Amino acid sequence: MNQIKAGAILNYVIIGLNTLVGLAYTPYMLRCLGQNEYGLYSLVASIIAYLTLLDFGFGNAIVRYTAKYRAEGKKQEQWEMFGMFLVVYCFIGLIAIGGGLGLYFNVDALFDRTMTASDLRQARIMMLLLTFNLSVTFPFSIFGSIITAYENFVFQRVVSILRIIISTGVLILVLSIGFKAVALVVVQTVFNVLTLFINLIYCLKKLKIHIVFGKFDWPFIKEISVYSFWIFLNAIMDKIYWGTGQFVLGAICGTMAVAVFSVAILLEQMYMNFSTSIVSVLLPKVTGMVALSTTHKEISDLFIKTGRIQSFVMSFILSGFITFGLGFINLWAGDNYAPAYIITIIFYVSLFTPLIQNTGIAILQARNQMKFRSILYFIISICSLILQIVLSKHYAEIGCAFAIGLALVIGQGFIMNIYYYKKQKIDIPKFWREVGKILIIPTIMTISGLILAKYVNFAVVLNLILGIIVFSIIFIILNWKFSLNNYERNLILGPIAKLLHKSKF
Repeated sequence: MNQIKAGAILNYVIIGLNTLVGLAYTPYMLRCLGQNEYGLYSLVASIIAYLTLLDFGFGNAIVRYTAKYRAEGKKQEQWEMFGMFLVVYCFIGLIAIGGGLGLYFNVDALFDRTMTASDLRQARIMMLLLTFNLSVTFPFSIFGSIITAYENFVFQRVVSILRIIISTGVLILVLSIGFKAVALVVVQTVFNVLTLFINLIYCLKKLKIHIVFGKFDWPFIKEISVYSFWIFLNAIMDKIYWGTGQFVLGAICGTMAVAVFSVAILLEQMYMNFSTSIVSVLLPKVTGMVALSTTHKEISDLFIKTGRIQSFVMSFILSGFITFGLGFINLWAGDNYAPAYIITIIFYVSLFTPLIQNTGIAILQARNQMKFRSILYFIISICSLILQIVLSKHYAEIGCAFAIGLALVIGQGFIMNIYYYKKQKIDIPKFWREVGKILIIPTIMTISGLILAKYVNFAVVLNLILGIIVFSIIFIILNWKFSLNNYERNLILGPIAKLLHKSKF
């Protein structure tokens, strides 16, 4: 098995592990920390995360140009580029330290209205630790990018898997002893630095790379900056969308609201992972189709085909969460986090269209036409931020979530669909006709599930488990009979048939 196939398999293992850790470890952490402490922890982490934008998309550039130089057999150019970026990242690390210290000295000014003196003291300690973590990460991150460019995916994924397993075990141990949020940050910092050091050793010993410091190639820097700009803009957009909520709520409402909102964000990330893991395998195919000058109809057909598959998976999760989500959150996180149910539904509903149309991103990337989407998302993310501030003052975390959801619906639900139809020549009316056929059963089951939830308490473990099992069986049978076409049925049956065939030998 080659590095790419093995790396892809291990990547799904990582997604599965992260989901499992999120489901199993999070409730333990929530109960050990308490709502206030968890909110504080999430708030500080989200604030420091803004400093990761200082990467400016250079990590992707290192991967691209290292692969390019390797293909051309230009080793010396590689070594000089590594040296140049190491200097650049050291400088960025110093800027990160400055930004972190700026936040450290302004904690009181930002949050004194919503936090106690003890909370503020812990926030300052965590900010210092996370600033140190980030300042070290920047210069050493170059080695992770080099490993990616050299396509040593197995090593990367194995290190990630070991890190997830071991660090989670240590975090559970630390919490069981009685330590709180600050200790969690210390553990995470130690494991991050250790991973960076392992990458460094691997690059020097295994890949035999060299770091050569010479003069700066300013034309090359300019070329890379142009390439990195749209990546950087998308990173800003993502941070504004999913990272500002905690900050806004922390400044306006306090750590309790942050805690509830953060639980919903965690569930939102799991929801997105299911979709992105499906579409990630499509980019090479889409790129190949575009390179071969495939017709608009063929691209449209692929967009519709994947959209229907995505709709089946995502509507199953959405319908199931609407039915069982409140009971699940009460059992998983605790009664204090019940408002996260509504917030999560807002996220799931508003994300539904972007996620079932993820193939559109692959098409835009293959055609090198990401400019419109990037600019659009940047604009609506700014509008979302303004609306978050306004609505959070009156409706707390629910208002904040609504602002994010509304921006997504307008941006992806309306504007991007018009763009796909008018500029990319994708048959959007046909797309929604086909997806609409998939959504009939989930809609009926969602309404039925909401009625059932009025009479059955799904906050009881046995009721929840039995409910999910029965719901899943009925959902699959009805969709199999009335919604899925032969291609989609074969897509499900194919891997099962192969597995059964192999098991005979």
